[in-house]
Amino acid sequence: MGITSRMIPTEDASARKREIEEKLKQEQETLSFIRENLEKSDQLTKGMVSILSSFESRLMQLENSIIPVHKQTENLQRLQENVDKTLSCLDHVISYYHVAKDTDRIIREGPSGRLDEYLACIAKIQKAVEYFQDNNPDSPELNTVKARFEKGKELLEAEFRSLLTRYSKPVPPILILDAISVDEDIELQEEVVLEHLPEAVLQDIICISGWLVEYGRNQDFMNVYFQIRSSQLDRSIKGLKEHFRKNSASSGILYSPAVQTKRKDTPTKKAPKRPGYDNDLRVKLHSDALNEKHGATTGKDDVLDIEIDSYIHCISAFVKLAQSEYALLTEIIPEHHQKKTFDSLIQEALDNLMLEGDNIVSAARRAIMRHDYSAVLTIFPILRHLKMNKSEFDSTLQGTAASTKNKLPTLITSMETIGAKALEEFADSIKNDPDKEYNMPKDGTVHELTSNAILFLQQLLDFHETAGAMLASQVLGDTYNIPLDPRETSSASSSTSDFNKRLLSSYICKVLGNLQLNLLSKSKVYEDPALSAIFLHNNYNYILKSLEKSELIQLVTVTQRKAEDSYRELMKQQIDMYQRSWLKVLEHLTDKNMPVFQPGAKLKDKERQVIKDKFKGFNDGLEELCKIQKGWAIPDKEQRDSIRQSQKKIVSEAYRAFLQRCFNISFTKNPEKYHKYRPEEVEEMIEKLFDTSA
Repeated sequence: MGITSRMIPTEDASARKREIEEKLKQEQETLSFIRENLEKSDQLTKGMVSILSSFESRLMQLENSIIPVHKQTENLQRLQENVDKTLSCLDHVISYYHVAKDTDRIIREGPSGRLDEYLACIAKIQKAVEYFQDNNPDSPELNTVKARFEKGKELLEAEFRSLLTRYSKPVPPILILDAISVDEDIELQEEVVLEHLPEAVLQDIICISGWLVEYGRNQDFMNVYFQIRSSQLDRSIKGLKEHFRKNSASSGILYSPAVQTKRKDTPTKKAPKRPGYDNDLRVKLHSDALNEKHGATTGKDDVLDIEIDSYIHCISAFVKLAQSEYALLTEIIPEHHQKKTFDSLIQEALDNLMLEGDNIVSAARRAIMRHDYSAVLTIFPILRHLKMNKSEFDSTLQGTAASTKNKLPTLITSMETIGAKALEEFADSIKNDPDKEYNMPKDGTVHELTSNAILFLQQLLDFHETAGAMLASQVLGDTYNIPLDPRETSSASSSTSDFNKRLLSSYICKVLGNLQLNLLSKSKVYEDPALSAIFLHNNYNYILKSLEKSELIQLVTVTQRKAEDSYRELMKQQIDMYQRSWLKVLEHLTDKNMPVFQPGAKLKDKERQVIKDKFKGFNDGLEELCKIQKGWAIPDKEQRDSIRQSQKKIVSEAYRAFLQRCFNISFTKNPEKYHKYRPEEVEEMIEKLFDTSA
């Protein structure tokens, strides 16, 4: 057991040794292989280094050979480029010498129809001018291209004038009327556009204008522009006037046919109102009535009405056309010249309108000198329209010269002055109208002065704001005991409008007061006090009824609250005065001088004669009064019937009482000779008073 155990480790060690020796041998072989490979690698590396060194040497040799060639080639290329640039510059310079020849045909033919090509030629010429000025200012070519440039500029200016002249047309009157149409009930679906120039032409004009501004170095084209457009603006307004003269009806009312055509599907709508007019027919009727006493004819009135209507429309047309012209001008004229050019453009048309307005004022002034105060009626609608449009007028003329902006205010002031003068002189004429017998109505009816005065005041009602402002503008407050400064009035009438209303109310009351004084004076022309009373009653009644039918009474009561009661009291006084004319007739029916009758006693001759005289006096007086007063007139049926009934009652009752007293008295053998009329017959006779046809 022991020997066996010792033998086993010895065998293991031997085996282990052999294994180690084998591994050592393998490692030695591997080491030898690696050494061989390293030697080979060193040899390869040395070979590669040798090759690279040889390659580098060759590259250096090649570089030393190529660089000079490259530099030479680069120099040659630079020389080529310089040659090309020089040739190009020479061509460019040479082209300046040929510009005059190359552009000659196009410049001579002008820019019409080929503006872009023409402007391109002008640009070439301009560059040639700049070249010669900078490089060869003494060359003859400079003068040539300069002359060609000036020629081209002249032709551009001529084309600018030609386009404006050829395509600028007056705006048709119908289009103007559509543009200024004022209608509160109907709104147009499309705003009327005033197109002054075709779009293509406008673009050419804008293009030419831009070139002339930048290169033309003068403002002649702006003068050309405002002269041509100014003429067209004036022609447009004159065309509108001519349209009115040809087409206005006798009433002077005219509407645009174009607008009517658009609106014929809405017959329930109101026709469009003319600017500044609300009661045109009413204006005309009052004017006719007032002019009758001065012998004016209907034809003249129609012409005058058409002229007023035309002038009002022309004012509105001027504002609309001027606004349109300014919009066009802003596209063509440079900004810093726009206001001045616009100022010049509108002068002719504006001056003509102002001159026409001055003529209207002068005509009114001459008419007032002839005491034809109805002439003021022509001023009211115009003045109202001018004042209504003043703000828009001022806005349109904003930026123009002060003299231009002051023209309308000056005209307004002139109209207010002459209007106020006419109103004042009219009030004085009412007071001082002469008392002439031949001018008095024989039947005691309403005097012409009364009807004319009322018609005139009713006209003021249509323009009450204008009339009030007209009076206020002339500082007439002292005349009517009204504070001149509206701020001095009560809080209820602190505004200017209320002040003007009070001023107009006081004026109307002054006219009515003057009229009343004059009527009192005229009534004294009548020899018969009863006829005088009827005359005054008729006139007072006419005044009162006229005030009540219109809105004049509302104006009168602003300063005279009891005006109606005052006129009714005056009428009552005149009725009482008239009834006194019957006292002499009724006196015969009283107990005065009547004998005392004893039943069964026989009357004395003297007593019978008294009764006979009373009957005769009553009969004669009744017949005479009825005969005279039958020819008198009381136009108001209500008043006529009232006076008849009142007088019939008084006379009938007195006559019946008298007959009752004499019923059983035998004072004559022929009673029918004295008892001529039954009470019913007396009433019938009185019922026929104031009726010439009865």
